[in-house]
Amino acid sequence: MPKSVRDILLMKNSKKITVITAYDYTMSQLCDKAGVDMLLVGDSAGMVMLGYDNTIPVTMDQMCLFTEAVARGRQNALVIADMPFMSYQSSKSQAIENAGKLIKSGADAVKLEGGVEIKDTIHAIVEIGIPVMGHIGFQPQTTTLQEGYRIQAKTKDAAVRLIESAKALEEAGVFSIALEMVTKEVSKIISSSIRIPTIGIGSGPDCDGQVLVVHDVLGLYEKIKPKFAKRYLELSLDIVKAVESYKNDVVSGKFPGIEHSFFMDKSELERLKKELV
Repeated sequence: MPKSVRDILLMKNSKKITVITAYDYTMSQLCDKAGVDMLLVGDSAGMVMLGYDNTIPVTMDQMCLFTEAVARGRQNALVIADMPFMSYQSSKSQAIENAGKLIKSGADAVKLEGGVEIKDTIHAIVEIGIPVMGHIGFQPQTTTLQEGYRIQAKTKDAAVRLIESAKALEEAGVFSIALEMVTKEVSKIISSSIRIPTIGIGSGPDCDGQVLVVHDVLGLYEKIKPKFAKRYLELSLDIVKAVESYKNDVVSGKFPGIEHSFFMDKSELERLKKELV
């Protein structure tokens, strides 16, 4: 049985929570087999899978497609799906409808970016029974429009606003909060002042769990290399080498070989030769 939201809540202050992104069936299976607690179908798929410059162009239909694939591949992990830009900002009814689409696509919970300003929207989604993960700090969908890529909560006033947002989201009913690019000191304060788990990305070691984009972990995405992302492999180099070797084998005639070929029975081959005479 896959993990439940309750399972994740019980990990607060007892065991670090592991989260990684997944966007397709194959990667979902592999990450699930590795034992991560949650698979995040992030709107970062727009960048690493579709080639967009940022997450803003990602649509609901695209997120539903990615979510369906990931849900089919998991056995144990909780699946969370991002609600893309402008899928929840217009109205509560729009937010509820789109959250429901992701749940129908196989997600166990949805994730929304925003703090105090969207607490009522989050509460409305939670009230109908859909679990929600919050997301504050750096918000890829909107922060870049105003500030660019900047570390969050570097001043006292900014820190207070972020702490207030975290508490507002907890009151609204989220079961966890992602903290992105938040100063270590403030992420520690938030993690110790709320009863739900915090999931950090570029926010230091004091969060209750961590999340990274799988393409960063595996060294598959070259366009952006965040400082906070530890690259455990450099698969992009190995993939290029492998494809170059394949190309060279085809051009030189080394591939395919006898071991990659299929043959007729000798008797059938003889019959064919007589037919063609």
